[in-house]
Amino acid sequence: MPKLLILIGVAFIALGLAWMIGERLGVSLGRLPGDIIFVRGNLRIYVPIATSLLLSVVLSLALWLLNR
Repeated sequence: MPKLLILIGVAFIALGLAWMIGERLGVSLGRLPGDIIFVRGNLRIYVPIATSLLLSVVLSLALWLLNR
């Protein structure tokens, strides 16, 4: 159990660092090319297609590595 908690902590630190670096490079999660935003008057519809695909690939890879 302690090893798992340490691994989760390291993963959170890596995620935080990647998020900070991405924002400095101008690529923030949720505003990727491929995310669709419809704005008409007071209505705003947001469809995060590219963000969902990226998160799916990253989580699938992480779970695959943990399963090995």
